[in-house]
Amino acid sequence: MTDAEKTYIKRNTVNEQTIYDALTSTKRTYEQKVLDLAHCAENQLNVIPLDERTIYYFSTGAINDLFEGHAPYRPRYVMVDFERFMKQGSKFLRINPPKTFDEAIFALMSLYHHIPSITNFPVYLGNLDYLLDPFIGELSDEEVKTKTRLFLNFLDRTIDDSFCHANIGPKETRMGRLLLETEAELDNVVPNLTIKYNSQETSDEFMKLAIMTSLKCSNPALCNDDVNKDYYEGGYGVSSCYNILPIRGGAYTLTRVTLTRLADETSDVESFINDVLPECLSCVAKYENERIKFFVEKSGFLESSFLVKEGLIDKDRFVPMFGVTGLAECVNSLLKDKGLQYGRDSEADDLGNRIMDKIQEVVSSFHAEYTPLTNYHFMLHAQVGLDSDKGITSGVRIPVGDEPESFADHLRHSARYHKYFPAGVGDIFPIASNVTQNPDALLDVAKGAFSAGVHYMSFYSADTDLVRITGYLVKRSEMAKYFEGQAVVQQTTALGAENYKTNKLQNRKVRME
Repeated sequence: MTDAEKTYIKRNTVNEQTIYDALTSTKRTYEQKVLDLAHCAENQLNVIPLDERTIYYFSTGAINDLFEGHAPYRPRYVMVDFERFMKQGSKFLRINPPKTFDEAIFALMSLYHHIPSITNFPVYLGNLDYLLDPFIGELSDEEVKTKTRLFLNFLDRTIDDSFCHANIGPKETRMGRLLLETEAELDNVVPNLTIKYNSQETSDEFMKLAIMTSLKCSNPALCNDDVNKDYYEGGYGVSSCYNILPIRGGAYTLTRVTLTRLADETSDVESFINDVLPECLSCVAKYENERIKFFVEKSGFLESSFLVKEGLIDKDRFVPMFGVTGLAECVNSLLKDKGLQYGRDSEADDLGNRIMDKIQEVVSSFHAEYTPLTNYHFMLHAQVGLDSDKGITSGVRIPVGDEPESFADHLRHSARYHKYFPAGVGDIFPIASNVTQNPDALLDVAKGAFSAGVHYMSFYSADTDLVRITGYLVKRSEMAKYFEGQAVVQQTTALGAENYKTNKLQNRKVRME
């Protein structure tokens, strides 16, 4: 073991003070403390081999494994095939295929409890409208909404992490409409919702209902199904923070390159693109492959999980997510002598494309272990950021305060970079509250953005309690409690509160005023 490895391991080994702090925290609930202590135990191990350059880039912050822990024993994101579950039930859980609406909700709630992920909660709850619509039968709208309200409140109160997603659409169903109407009444943090919009299948009225709902409660976000449906054979879902992943699979792992920190290595554009960037990308790929190999070959998860045995997930449908973040500050740093800014100057945006073209070229040349669905390739993802990301703008977004005056220009900029990220990318736009009087205008915006090449976007009213932080929701009222030192239900409130303050998200430019 090299001296660099020894230093890295020593710095990342959990000490007694860390464990004691987790035990005695007054800002963490009992469940949150249990998760913290589990992470402490996992991080006592060092089973992933690291070379000196990888250790170096970890030490600078150019590489970040996003708290996955030192010993991968579950996939990062799991996308259960809920349609199969509803048809066959589960022998392991002793659940028969449901026949009534109540049985369908009970079956889903039972299964959710047993789905693992990096957060210890399910990150994907399925296409809820399609799953539940066959069971409505002759129930009245109000009966369905009463049961749905209890179901959604159960999810919000028991899934203590807002990195949790449910989908609706693209086709309008009675259940989809009732879900949106119920969601608009609740103002819940969990689950995130996404509507899959397909230009050939989604009606204008259904889309307008979704948009107006999002202005009331920041849900649902809008996914361009026309482009995202082609990435994975066998179907996709949107999970966690707008992660586009294959159904009956998911993501083995997600490690990111933080371009903001990588740009500190050199001020020369050509050296950055041709030397520094490829080396760091290679380190990320090697690290992810080691994580995947340990999980598949040694963790025992695939051999023991009833989800595998009952065909609800399949290891051949898991992919590795290759995260990218901080493009804006990277470009600005490399062009600081010229004073040019990403999102405002054409030369800066052109450099952003050069960097992304190079990333796409290099990453596509790597072999990814155990990933036949993607022909053994990594899938690029615009990573949404962390609460500790001071001065690092999520993914390929424009920094808060630097947004173009024109909403159309902002959307065109988004479209320019979304094309690189099959595993998910998105932008967030606060909307003036008076837009609720003209839903057709925002529908036209969404259609125009998608036709221009935007893959995923979300709206929220500028004066709502619920706000989108990066890809997840947090209540302003809950953030206030957190800053007062109170324990709060969702552990993501702490992440969101720090991110909201650090990156001045309250100053996002409000559109359509």
